[in-house]
Amino acid sequence: MNAAKLLLVEDDPALSELLEYRFANEGYDVRTTADGDEALLMASEETPDLVILDWMIEGTSGIEVCRRLRRDKETAHVPIIMLTARETEDDRVRGLDTGADDYLTKPFSPRELLARVAAVMRRIRPVLAGETIAVGDIVLDPVAHKVTRRGQDVQLGPTEYRLLKFFMESPGRVFSRGQLLDGVWGTESEIELRTVDVHIRRLRKAIEIDGAKDPVRTVRSAGYSLEA
Repeated sequence: MNAAKLLLVEDDPALSELLEYRFANEGYDVRTTADGDEALLMASEETPDLVILDWMIEGTSGIEVCRRLRRDKETAHVPIIMLTARETEDDRVRGLDTGADDYLTKPFSPRELLARVAAVMRRIRPVLAGETIAVGDIVLDPVAHKVTRRGQDVQLGPTEYRLLKFFMESPGRVFSRGQLLDGVWGTESEIELRTVDVHIRRLRKAIEIDGAKDPVRTVRSAGYSLEA
């Protein structure tokens, strides 16, 4: 299996060098930059498998880099772990709301960051390798373009399939309608937000089976998530 591509965006030279060394020793293909604008360029040139992103960096801020990565269809699914010296709850919430998957406050243990990255990679590796993805009793085969639930074939339209795959790549994460629109339809789409609700209803109906709960959770004033 090819090495996972990790983009490290950190403007502290000593910390960047330490993390690059530690992750390279663990078998990751690490690229580094201290500049937010360069980070966006690097991500557009070669989509990383995971981004470690400092909040306070040169050029475009980390929070804006995160926002732009989430708006780009090519990087909308890429996990982002944000590093920051900001400790308040409001800052953590802002980072997560912008699209970060995890949040680590400085100072932190490199060992803890390695563990968090490893946990994320265990989850997304099946997607990268084209292997089946399983969340709860739903199994998606991206190669055969097939979905089953409790062994029963699930018939999905193209949009519902992309929507389900998007959810299954980040189980439990709550996506706003705007994030779903960007991630599934693309940032250039002129689809209206309420169209997302229509396709959510279609997806729910398609994966519904007797005796099983609805795995698509509506989070009031926030969006939707897929629960195991």
